[in-house]
Amino acid sequence: MKQIILLLTLIVFTTLASAKIAEDSILTDVEAKYSNKTQIEATEKLKQSFNLGFSTTTGNTDTLNLNAKYDLSFITEGYDNNPMKVAFDTSAFLIENNNTRSNEEYVANFGLEQIISNGWLGYTGIGWLRNPDFKNYENKIDVAIGIGKEIFNNGKNLLTIKLGTSYNVEDYANNQETEEFAALNEYLSYEHKINEVSELYLKMGAMQNFDDMSRDYEVLGVAGLNVAVSKSINLTLEGEVTYDNIPAIGFEKSDTKTIVRLGYNF
Repeated sequence: MKQIILLLTLIVFTTLASAKIAEDSILTDVEAKYSNKTQIEATEKLKQSFNLGFSTTTGNTDTLNLNAKYDLSFITEGYDNNPMKVAFDTSAFLIENNNTRSNEEYVANFGLEQIISNGWLGYTGIGWLRNPDFKNYENKIDVAIGIGKEIFNNGKNLLTIKLGTSYNVEDYANNQETEEFAALNEYLSYEHKINEVSELYLKMGAMQNFDDMSRDYEVLGVAGLNVAVSKSINLTLEGEVTYDNIPAIGFEKSDTKTIVRLGYNF
């Protein structure tokens, strides 16, 4: 099965050798996880995308997974007649062994981002996660609010930071007691337009429990390359590393995902 997928991936790369760009379609949404605003570039007209592909995971699970993601976003009038982005995304990772579905992960995020002035913005949102096999979460819910700013933007390079707080509820799949806590959220994003057909992005997010900030924290880093096949179709390659300093009982601290996915924008 892995050989077939690698062959299909090679065929896709060969087909895309002379392709044209790339609307932003981030697979692992670090921004949604740590600032609750999805990273699709909203427009006044409703914008949607659907992505489908494969991923390999290491750490708490060593598997090859089917993954899918759906995004929608648009801009409406907000505070003081400034633009406000409205965005939603949901994604799933699935694998079946002997007709039994396992190693599932489901994610959903809804966010609002209000443009203020001079590159400053405010955000709020809610996120949900379920991944009993990956990280032992039967349900993980967070509600967040914060501020952000574009530090640098010259049309080719974009650097953004965000800082906020969140209230988190972690319900575990095993007998571990449910945890509820407030946290500090930090987010950093760098995007570089390589040329008219490709874009590189680097994103990092962190969460620190206010009750024990030096010990109870998690960090997520993502690096990826987005290439457009046409105006409506794009290919994304992405690597993700997650580190949880105090993981669920019986689980490892670190996990990785390597993702290859095709997206359709409409």
